[in-house]
Amino acid sequence: MRTKPTLTADDAEKMMAACTAEAKKNNWKVAIAIVDDAGRVWQLHRLDGAGAVTANVALGKARTAAMMGRPSKMMEDRIKERPAFLLFPDILPIQGGVPILAQGECAGAIGVSGVQSHEDEQVANAGIAALGL
Repeated sequence: MRTKPTLTADDAEKMMAACTAEAKKNNWKVAIAIVDDAGRVWQLHRLDGAGAVTANVALGKARTAAMMGRPSKMMEDRIKERPAFLLFPDILPIQGGVPILAQGECAGAIGVSGVQSHEDEQVANAGIAALGL
């Protein structure tokens, strides 16, 4: 049997704090979702002023990155060539979801929604950087 890195509640707290700080530094009103490797919610936070739909979108981006083990942008790019990927359940092919990779394994993901997609990804990457990965 093999062992696999997993997120802890402390990891989720640390990443959420870093994501929130990055968003506030840039005055971005976003929602941030942190999920485990199965796409189940660790934390979901919607900053003041972020639209209601941003929470669902952030969660969809995070789940996509966790299930694929790659940034959600990869699926956004893939559907241009193979639109059938849109039929995959629970996949949201929009940039802004980033997997949390540790020891070559996907331990979860962070999804962000509320600003431009590359800015959403910037917020997610700030959270991952907080773990030193």
